Amino acid sequence: MVDATASFDGNRLAASEASPRALPIDKISLSVSATDGAALAAYAKLCRSAVFAPAQSAAWILNWAAETGADVLVATLNNGDQPVFALALEVIRRGPFRVARFVGGRHANGNFAAADPRWLANADGEAVRSVLTAIAKARPDIDLVALERLLPDLDGIANPLASFPHFPSPNLSLAADLAGGFDALLSRASGKRRRKKHRAQMRKFEAVGIPRRIEARTPEEVNRLLDAFFEMKEFRFRKMGVANVFGEPEIRAFFRALFIETLAEEKPSFVLHGLEVADKLRAVTGSSRSGKRLICEFGAIAEDDLAHTSPGDFLFFDNIEEACEKGFEIYDFSVGDEPYKRLWCDIETQHFEVLFPLTLKGRALALELRQGARLKSFIKNSPTVWKLTKRLRRKTVGQAAPVTNEDDN
Repeated sequence: MVDATASFDGNRLAASEASPRALPIDKISLSVSATDGAALAAYAKLCRSAVFAPAQSAAWILNWAAETGADVLVATLNNGDQPVFALALEVIRRGPFRVARFVGGRHANGNFAAADPRWLANADGEAVRSVLTAIAKARPDIDLVALERLLPDLDGIANPLASFPHFPSPNLSLAADLAGGFDALLSRASGKRRRKKHRAQMRKFEAVGIPRRIEARTPEEVNRLLDAFFEMKEFRFRKMGVANVFGEPEIRAFFRALFIETLAEEKPSFVLHGLEVADKLRAVTGSSRSGKRLICEFGAIAEDDLAHTSPGDFLFFDNIEEACEKGFEIYDFSVGDEPYKRLWCDIETQHFEVLFPLTLKGRALALELRQGARLKSFIKNSPTVWKLTKRLRRKTVGQAAPVTNEDDN
């Protein structure tokens, strides 16, 4: 295990005006640990009282470490003997560089590091910066800490990482406001036409077999839905000419472990839904529950005889209706601006990115990544250029290795 401790003068924090529910500032200390049992147990302890995004949950971090064998570290800020802020990161190679990023890489979206909300009421940028400098001391092999796709706030709590220099992520995140319930949402989203289409889809499905919406409630159902999803996604990515980010065996093992483990929770934080017609799964979604928000982390449809009936759209209709019934305030389609999302959504969220170089090599890589983000933003914000890019991808299928910058989820 690699450990490093550091401290700084907490008086400046204590002197700042605290809200009535703020956590009193005690002695501030830091630790950076490899993912041994003690480090993971401490992280799980923090998560019991912290706010965090789904990809920073203890279940996500522990299962990723176990199934992928990633080089994971946890940098923890402590107030007295209580952890109050933690960055769980994995260290990867990127050419000649070593980069620390959120655990899960491109699968981790809408990120918000685990933090005690009472401590956040007093925290400032110096406290958070000390976590990153502690990482540099503990792991001198790391060139860059790259914190991507960060939420500006989580249920109204500002992201403390916004105190660092940052820039917009290249991809928007789209969501639907569920205030007023499903009827109110439909009234803003061509409700009459949508209900008519849903009924027409139902009739077409019934002509083939009985349609059934499934929620995975057993390990066997989790595996069945994920098997179908992985097959659908592999076909889809091959057709698009992009790398299959769900293709590696360890990635698939991670998602199986994650969705199976959270079945034991009273309200599972990760849940799978599927649309079955004639005993075959035609669409699958994987979602996370985060406070007042239901987030679609991924989805896919079968490219078969019913694909023209839009089974994915049908499943989204039912998923969103159920989200309203269960009292969620937001249905979040996550990262990526696609026409099918626009049909539902009235909320745009601009994620942001923080690059914190730890070495001279890291500074060079940070510059390259910033320029790459600007180029992606230009391409994706220009409908003509983005359409042309997708067309070129499809034409190169089978002619070259798949590209890896696809954000389809």
